[in-house]
Parts: sequence; structure tokens; C-alpha cells
Amino acid sequence: MEDRSGMETLADVLEHNRRMVPEITALVAGQERISWRELYERAAALTAHLRAGGLAPGERVACILPNRPSFCIVYWACALGGYALVPINPRLRREDLRAILADSGAAVLFHMEAAGETDYGAMVEALRPELPALRQRVLAVDDAALGEAAVWAQLTSPGGEAAAAPTPVAADDVFAIVYTSGTTGLPKGAMLTHRNLVVTARKTAESLACTSDDVFLVAVPLYHIFGICPSLLTAAELGARVVLMETFKADAALELCARERVTVHHGVPTMFVLELASPKLHALDLSSLRTGYIAGAPCPIDVVRRIRTELGCNVLIAYGLTETSPTLTATSFDDDDAIRSETVGRALPGAEVRVRRDADNAIAATGEVGELECRGYGIMKGYWNKPDQTAEVLSSDGWFKTGDLATIDERNYVRIVGRKKEMVVRGGYKIYPAEVEGLLYEHPLVRQVAIVGVEDAVLGERTVAAVVPAAAVADESAAAEELRAYVRSRLADYKVPDRVVFLDVLPMTASGKVQKHLLRGQVSLGRVH
Repeated sequence: MEDRSGMETLADVLEHNRRMVPEITALVAGQERISWRELYERAAALTAHLRAGGLAPGERVACILPNRPSFCIVYWACALGGYALVPINPRLRREDLRAILADSGAAVLFHMEAAGETDYGAMVEALRPELPALRQRVLAVDDAALGEAAVWAQLTSPGGEAAAAPTPVAADDVFAIVYTSGTTGLPKGAMLTHRNLVVTARKTAESLACTSDDVFLVAVPLYHIFGICPSLLTAAELGARVVLMETFKADAALELCARERVTVHHGVPTMFVLELASPKLHALDLSSLRTGYIAGAPCPIDVVRRIRTELGCNVLIAYGLTETSPTLTATSFDDDDAIRSETVGRALPGAEVRVRRDADNAIAATGEVGELECRGYGIMKGYWNKPDQTAEVLSSDGWFKTGDLATIDERNYVRIVGRKKEMVVRGGYKIYPAEVEGLLYEHPLVRQVAIVGVEDAVLGERTVAAVVPAAAVADESAAAEELRAYVRSRLADYKVPDRVVFLDVLPMTASGKVQKHLLRGQVSLGRVH
């Protein structure tokens, strides 16, 4: 891989590609192809306009955009201008949007056109009285039919106002404030620096043995950290090509992989499960697929094996959080399917991990359960505007408390047992949901499953297994008992789910994690056995 160790900021990365590979395709979106030169010029034009409008380095630029070139242009404009990007999930509604825009103090907002019943422009205008910092709102759409979008075209036209030189920034300056997916409630904004992201992208490329010849399918959301760094920035770090997919559909994803000769395909397990079930799987030439990261949720061993043997993609399992930029640990190409299914690999070079016991706060012994802590290149600077909450999770010597319960074995493989806040204490016995979920995933009746604890007057908590069945279940009572018996035959009796709830879908975050705080409120709506 080309030595790019001298590049410390995202602007360095983009400048390098403009100089060294100007006419190489940077982005593919539908029929549109954008070179590194054009991407630089459009981002630089936007930077110049923002600067001329009085936007100072360090100010926040928010965007509500899907996987389109417009997101990438805003992303790189922030890099060139020294602004802090605040990416926002388009699925969020009024209160979530208000909370993030108010907390971040975003001065400029770029947003997409109305979608369904959601008119983002109207929503933001209604919120304006509560957002004193917001000075400009831009409809970032390449569609001349939308009159308001003419502003976007003007702002990003390379033939317009001359682009000024990139704003000098330090590697430890904040590039993005990424709000956590909120599996436990109100999101917090993780401040990620240029160094956090550039080094993480480099480590990702090394882990996956990527080169400038690779072609990345970006079907994970760009507003999520999985899209921001291991996808978009890792490709840029290499001067490689990105193929954008606005909305993931399994058939269309496979068609894109075949047409664009995609080599790197990241995703959450559900995406790959849907691709394996697609009729397109064996009808297309997918021989270009080489590797990618699976993250966000446990991946059953059968799925790992089928991705490798049927899809032809030698995927690795990665682990991280928004606060870790995100890639912290990963399996390797030498690991077998069992290791890839049961663990999240080992710490990548430059990162450290350890497990701390809850009972006495001591470092746990090999194989002992405790909270996973980590330190290294990707750890956030802190939570925006939340020094107290930052101090709760980030020590003075750089160790970050992940909130995940884990073990580390004698070979330094990390196994995630569950979230610390999701551990269930039933009659004094500790139950780690991931252990029971992993077992139930092996049962043919189960497509998806999540274990949650519910209050109980006698035992303190009881467990509920929320199951999305793999196929229609004729007798749900019998199916529920079959699943309980399956767990009973393999685990201690107190780990057997007290109840089984059959649901059509589980509430998920954009990164593929089950929102268990919402699920607890939904289990009463299921068919309980």
C-alpha cells in the first residue's frame, strides 16, 4: 500500500488525491461518476462560499442527507474549511432533530428534499425560533426542477467563486460531532478529530489488505460512523473508488456489486442475510467481491460461512463504537469461521483493550467477564457540551469505558457478552443476553432474536426472548416451548427465557443494533407465551 503516513488531516487526504489521481473516479452514484479532481473542486467551491458567508473554522455544519454525492461534497467541504460536520439521520423526526441542532449549535444545515410525509425544510423553519445559532439552510439536491435547489448548484459550481486554499487545521482538531445511535435513550455528540478518523481509516485499510485498486460498496448510511470512516474515508485514504447506494435493497446491492466490480462490501449481518436469500445471488457474476467488515451485531456461524462460500466474500468481523471512530478490534484472514462468529477479533495495532471487573473495579483475569475498556488512536475527544458525561467514561490517561461486557481469552480474542446496562439479574443470577441470543440464533426457527429483562416483583427481573421467526409459525405456543427447551438443553436453567414474544420486526438503529429500550416497551404488544 502507498505510504501516506504524512497525511494527518482529511484535507491532506483530499489534496493528495487531487494531485496524484485527479482523473480517477472517486464516486459512483447511479449513472453519475465524479473524479477526485471534480470532487475536490466542488467541495472547495462550497468551502469558499461558506467562508465568504462568515462561517468561521470550528463552527458546526449539519447535514440531513442520504448516501448521495451531496453528502460527500459537504463532508469534504468541512475538511477543507476546518468546520465540524454534524451528520444527522434523515429518519429522525422533529424532537430528535431539534435536540441535535440545538445541542450542536449548527450554523449551517444542508438537507434533502421532502420524503413521504417529512418536509425537512418546513420542519427546520418551524424550529427556527428554538435554534438561534442556525444562520443558513440549504436544500442540497441536484435537481433543477426544485427551484430552491438552485442555491446548492451555485454553491458547488467549480466555475463560480474561486476556491481559497484549505484552512490550516491541526490533526487533533474536531472534524465531526457524531451523535450516538441512542440504544439507551438521548444521543450524545462524540467529538472525533482528524487524527481519530485518518488513522482509523488507515488501520482499516491495513486490516482488510486494501489498495487503490479496490472498489467500495457504501450501502451503510453515511451519516453513521460505519459510513463516515471505514467506508468513505478508508476508500479516500487509498485513492480508491466508492459506489454509493442510497437505500439498501439486497437485489440492487448484488447488481451494483456485479456491474461496478465491487471488491469491498461492509455491512451489518441483516444485509448479508438478505443478500444470501436473494434470487440474484447465483444469477450474477460476483467474483470481484473480496472482503469487508461485518459489524453492529453478532453474526451466526452459518451466515459467516455462507457469505464466504456462496457470496464469495471473505468478510472479517469488526468491533467499535461511535466514540472509537469506530474500528477498534477485528478478526483476521487467518481466523476460522468459529472465531469470526464467536469473537470480534483482537485489538488492531495501536489500540489497547482490557476488561475491568464490576465488583471490585480490578482488572479481570483471562476469560473473566467485565466491562471492556479501550485506549488508542480512535478514542473520541469527548462528548460535545457534556464534560460530566465525558468524565464518566473517559479517564485522564485515555481509557474509554465502552459499556460492553466482554471477556479476553489467552490469545487476546475479545468476546462481547452484552451491554452492561442490558445485563439481566434474575433472582440474583446474572444473565448475559448475548450468550442466550447466540444460542437461539442457531435454531432454524429464528431469524432474529433479542433478550431483554422486565421487572418482576419476586425475582427482580425475568427474561423475555423477542423472536422474529424465519418462517410463519403455525403453533406459536409449541414453537415457544421448543425454543425454551432448546436453551434448557444447553444452558443453565435460570438462563432459559421466561417468556417468548413473536414479533414481525425488532426496533433497530441505523447500525443494525437492536434498540432494547424500545423493545422493552413493545414486548407487551407481541404474542406472549
